[in-house]
Amino acid sequence: MAAHDLAALAALLADETRAAFLLALLDGRAWTAGELARHARVAPSTTSEHLGKLVAGGLLAEERQGRHRYVRLADSGVAHLVEDLAARAEPVRKDAPRSLRAASAGHAMARGRTCYDHLAGRLGITITEAMTGRGLLRQDTGFALTDGGVEWFTALGIALEPTRRRPIARGCLDWTERRPHLAGVAGAALCRHALDAGWCVRIGSERAVKVTGTGEHALRDTLGIEPETIR
Repeated sequence: MAAHDLAALAALLADETRAAFLLALLDGRAWTAGELARHARVAPSTTSEHLGKLVAGGLLAEERQGRHRYVRLADSGVAHLVEDLAARAEPVRKDAPRSLRAASAGHAMARGRTCYDHLAGRLGITITEAMTGRGLLRQDTGFALTDGGVEWFTALGIALEPTRRRPIARGCLDWTERRPHLAGVAGAALCRHALDAGWCVRIGSERAVKVTGTGEHALRDTLGIEPETIR
Protein backbone atom coordinates (compact mmCIF):
# COMPACT_ATOMS: atom_id res chain seq x y z
CA MET A 1 0.00 0.00 0.00
CA ALA A 2 1.31 3.43 -0.97
CA ALA A 3 1.40 6.30 1.49
CA HIS A 4 -1.29 8.04 -0.57
CA ASP A 5 -3.63 5.06 -0.20
CA LEU A 6 -3.09 4.86 3.54
CA ALA A 7 -3.76 8.58 3.89
CA ALA A 8 -6.94 8.23 1.84
CA LEU A 9 -8.17 5.43 4.09
CA ALA A 10 -7.40 7.45 7.19
CA ALA A 11 -9.28 10.41 5.73
CA LEU A 12 -12.37 8.24 5.26
CA LEU A 13 -12.32 7.36 8.96
CA ALA A 14 -11.47 10.88 10.14
CA ASP A 15 -15.07 12.10 10.22
CA GLU A 16 -17.38 11.71 13.21
CA THR A 17 -20.49 11.01 11.14
CA ARG A 18 -18.80 8.33 9.04
CA ALA A 19 -17.30 6.84 12.21
CA ALA A 20 -20.80 6.69 13.74
CA PHE A 21 -22.06 4.82 10.67
CA LEU A 22 -19.23 2.28 10.82
CA LEU A 23 -19.70 1.66 14.54
CA ALA A 24 -23.43 1.12 14.05
CA LEU A 25 -22.80 -1.33 11.21
CA LEU A 26 -20.60 -3.44 13.49
CA ASP A 27 -23.83 -5.24 14.44
CA GLY A 28 -23.43 -7.17 11.18
CA ARG A 29 -26.78 -6.10 9.72
CA ALA A 30 -27.57 -4.12 6.60
CA TRP A 31 -28.99 -0.68 7.39
CA THR A 32 -30.94 1.74 5.24
CA ALA A 33 -29.64 5.25 4.71
CA GLY A 34 -32.61 6.57 6.67
CA GLU A 35 -31.84 4.37 9.67
CA LEU A 36 -28.24 5.53 9.71
CA ALA A 37 -29.32 9.16 9.35
CA ARG A 38 -31.56 8.87 12.40
CA HIS A 39 -28.88 7.02 14.33
CA ALA A 40 -26.24 9.68 13.65
CA ARG A 41 -28.78 12.54 13.79
CA VAL A 42 -27.81 13.99 10.45
CA ALA A 43 -29.78 15.03 7.38
CA PRO A 44 -30.55 12.46 4.64
CA SER A 45 -28.55 14.49 2.11
CA THR A 46 -25.52 14.45 4.42
CA THR A 47 -25.94 10.71 4.95
CA SER A 48 -26.03 10.02 1.23
CA GLU A 49 -22.81 11.94 0.67
CA HIS A 50 -20.95 10.12 3.45
CA LEU A 51 -22.22 6.70 2.40
CA GLY A 52 -21.09 7.34 -1.15
CA LYS A 53 -17.57 8.01 0.07
CA LEU A 54 -17.50 4.89 2.26
CA VAL A 55 -18.79 2.69 -0.57
CA ALA A 56 -16.30 4.18 -3.04
CA GLY A 57 -13.52 3.65 -0.51
CA GLY A 58 -14.34 -0.05 -0.18
CA LEU A 59 -15.42 0.08 3.46
CA LEU A 60 -19.12 -0.48 2.77
CA ALA A 61 -21.03 -2.65 0.33
CA GLU A 62 -24.31 -1.42 -1.12
CA GLU A 63 -27.46 -3.37 -1.92
CA ARG A 64 -30.71 -2.10 -3.39
CA GLN A 65 -34.14 -3.65 -2.92
CA GLY A 66 -36.81 -1.71 -4.71
CA ARG A 67 -36.63 1.91 -3.59
CA HIS A 68 -34.57 1.06 -0.52
CA ARG A 69 -30.81 1.36 -0.36
CA TYR A 70 -29.06 -0.87 2.15
CA VAL A 71 -25.43 -0.71 3.21
CA ARG A 72 -23.31 -3.04 5.30
CA LEU A 73 -19.64 -3.42 6.15
CA ALA A 74 -17.80 -4.72 3.12
CA ASP A 75 -16.35 -7.72 4.95
CA SER A 76 -15.05 -9.00 8.28
CA GLY A 77 -11.71 -7.27 7.67
CA VAL A 78 -13.42 -3.87 7.82
CA ALA A 79 -15.14 -4.91 11.05
CA HIS A 80 -11.80 -5.87 12.62
CA LEU A 81 -10.27 -2.59 11.49
CA VAL A 82 -13.05 -0.53 13.08
CA GLU A 83 -13.06 -2.56 16.30
CA ASP A 84 -9.27 -2.37 16.60
CA LEU A 85 -9.31 1.38 16.09
CA ALA A 86 -12.08 1.74 18.66
CA ALA A 87 -9.99 -0.21 21.16
CA ARG A 88 -7.11 2.19 20.70
CA ALA A 89 -9.24 5.34 20.63
CA GLU A 90 -11.37 4.62 23.70
CA PRO A 91 -8.85 5.73 26.36
CA VAL A 92 -8.49 9.15 24.71
CA ARG A 93 -11.87 10.39 25.97
CA LYS A 94 -13.47 9.55 29.28
CA ASP A 95 -16.55 11.75 29.13
CA ALA A 96 -19.35 10.74 31.48
CA PRO A 97 -22.54 9.50 29.79
CA ARG A 98 -24.99 12.30 29.15
CA SER A 99 -28.03 10.41 30.46
CA LEU A 100 -29.12 7.36 32.46
CA ARG A 101 -30.21 5.74 29.21
CA ALA A 102 -26.77 6.27 27.68
CA ALA A 103 -25.09 4.90 30.80
CA SER A 104 -27.33 1.81 30.78
CA ALA A 105 -26.64 1.20 27.08
CA GLY A 106 -22.91 1.56 27.70
CA HIS A 107 -22.99 -0.97 30.54
CA ALA A 108 -24.98 -3.41 28.40
CA MET A 109 -22.49 -3.10 25.53
CA ALA A 110 -19.57 -3.68 27.89
CA ARG A 111 -21.25 -6.72 29.41
CA GLY A 112 -21.92 -8.45 26.11
CA ARG A 113 -22.30 -7.47 22.47
CA THR A 114 -21.69 -8.62 18.95
CA CYS A 115 -18.63 -7.41 17.08
CA TYR A 116 -19.79 -7.84 13.48
CA ASP A 117 -20.49 -11.58 13.69
CA HIS A 118 -18.83 -12.76 16.90
CA LEU A 119 -19.27 -12.22 20.63
CA ALA A 120 -17.41 -9.42 22.40
CA GLY A 121 -17.40 -7.54 25.68
CA ARG A 122 -17.06 -9.32 29.00
CA LEU A 123 -19.11 -12.22 27.62
CA GLY A 124 -16.80 -12.75 24.66
CA ILE A 125 -13.68 -12.47 26.83
CA THR A 126 -15.05 -14.89 29.44
CA ILE A 127 -15.86 -17.48 26.78
CA THR A 128 -12.46 -17.05 25.13
CA GLU A 129 -10.59 -17.45 28.41
CA ALA A 130 -12.69 -20.45 29.42
CA MET A 131 -11.94 -22.15 26.10
CA THR A 132 -8.25 -21.41 26.57
CA GLY A 133 -8.26 -22.70 30.14
CA ARG A 134 -9.88 -25.96 29.03
CA GLY A 135 -7.36 -26.51 26.25
CA LEU A 136 -9.83 -25.88 23.45
CA LEU A 137 -8.07 -22.76 22.23
CA ARG A 138 -4.41 -21.71 22.13
CA GLN A 139 -3.26 -18.11 22.41
CA ASP A 140 0.47 -18.60 22.97
CA THR A 141 1.38 -18.60 19.28
CA GLY A 142 -1.57 -16.70 17.93
CA PHE A 143 -5.15 -17.90 18.08
CA ALA A 144 -5.73 -21.53 17.07
CA LEU A 145 -8.26 -24.20 17.94
CA THR A 146 -6.77 -27.37 19.35
CA ASP A 147 -7.96 -30.83 18.30
CA GLY A 148 -10.05 -30.80 21.46
CA GLY A 149 -11.51 -27.47 20.42
CA VAL A 150 -12.57 -28.82 17.03
CA GLU A 151 -14.16 -31.80 18.79
CA TRP A 152 -15.96 -29.43 21.18
CA PHE A 153 -17.55 -27.57 18.28
CA THR A 154 -18.52 -30.84 16.64
CA ALA A 155 -20.12 -32.12 19.84
CA LEU A 156 -22.28 -29.00 19.97
CA GLY A 157 -23.33 -29.53 16.36
CA ILE A 158 -21.53 -26.37 15.21
CA ALA A 159 -20.07 -26.69 11.72
CA LEU A 160 -16.81 -24.92 10.98
CA GLU A 161 -16.48 -24.11 7.30
CA PRO A 162 -12.99 -22.78 6.44
CA THR A 163 -12.63 -20.10 3.81
CA ARG A 164 -9.58 -18.85 1.95
CA ARG A 165 -10.05 -15.30 3.17
CA ARG A 166 -10.73 -15.99 6.84
CA PRO A 167 -8.84 -18.04 9.46
CA ILE A 168 -10.62 -20.58 11.64
CA ALA A 169 -9.64 -18.68 14.79
CA ARG A 170 -8.48 -15.11 15.14
CA GLY A 171 -7.93 -12.79 18.06
CA CYS A 172 -9.84 -9.49 17.97
CA LEU A 173 -8.84 -6.80 20.46
CA ASP A 174 -11.83 -5.96 22.66
CA TRP A 175 -12.29 -2.20 23.03
CA THR A 176 -13.89 -2.41 26.48
CA GLU A 177 -11.85 -5.24 27.99
CA ARG A 178 -8.49 -4.50 26.30
CA ARG A 179 -7.95 -8.20 25.73
CA PRO A 180 -8.53 -10.37 22.66
CA HIS A 181 -11.76 -12.27 22.13
CA LEU A 182 -12.36 -15.09 19.66
CA ALA A 183 -13.16 -14.06 16.08
CA GLY A 184 -12.70 -15.79 12.74
CA VAL A 185 -14.80 -18.67 11.44
CA ALA A 186 -15.03 -20.25 14.90
CA GLY A 187 -16.05 -17.02 16.60
CA ALA A 188 -18.76 -16.36 14.02
CA ALA A 189 -20.08 -19.92 14.21
CA LEU A 190 -20.22 -19.82 18.01
CA CYS A 191 -22.05 -16.47 18.00
CA ARG A 192 -24.56 -17.74 15.45
CA HIS A 193 -25.15 -20.87 17.53
CA ALA A 194 -25.57 -18.85 20.73
CA LEU A 195 -28.29 -16.72 19.12
CA ASP A 196 -30.02 -19.58 17.29
CA ALA A 197 -30.02 -21.84 20.35
CA GLY A 198 -31.35 -19.10 22.59
CA TRP A 199 -28.21 -18.82 24.70
CA CYS A 200 -28.22 -15.08 24.01
CA VAL A 201 -30.75 -12.54 22.84
CA ARG A 202 -30.23 -9.10 21.36
CA ILE A 203 -31.41 -6.20 23.51
CA GLY A 204 -32.22 -2.65 22.48
CA SER A 205 -31.28 -1.12 19.16
CA GLU A 206 -27.52 -1.39 19.69
CA ARG A 207 -25.26 -4.44 19.44
CA ALA A 208 -25.79 -5.48 23.05
CA VAL A 209 -26.71 -9.08 23.84
CA LYS A 210 -27.89 -10.69 27.06
CA VAL A 211 -27.29 -14.25 28.19
CA THR A 212 -30.55 -16.10 28.88
CA GLY A 213 -31.19 -18.70 31.56
CA THR A 214 -30.73 -21.35 28.89
CA GLY A 215 -27.41 -19.79 27.97
CA GLU A 216 -26.23 -19.65 31.57
CA HIS A 217 -26.85 -23.38 31.97
CA ALA A 218 -25.24 -24.18 28.61
CA LEU A 219 -22.11 -22.14 29.28
CA ARG A 220 -21.73 -23.61 32.74
CA ASP A 221 -22.17 -27.17 31.45
CA THR A 222 -19.92 -26.82 28.40
CA LEU A 223 -17.26 -24.39 29.61
CA GLY A 224 -17.59 -24.22 33.39
CA ILE A 225 -18.58 -20.53 33.30
CA GLU A 226 -20.46 -19.48 36.42
CA PRO A 227 -23.55 -17.36 35.67
CA GLU A 228 -22.58 -14.49 37.97
CA THR A 229 -19.46 -13.80 35.91
CA ILE A 230 -21.47 -12.91 32.81
CA ARG A 231 -24.45 -11.08 34.33
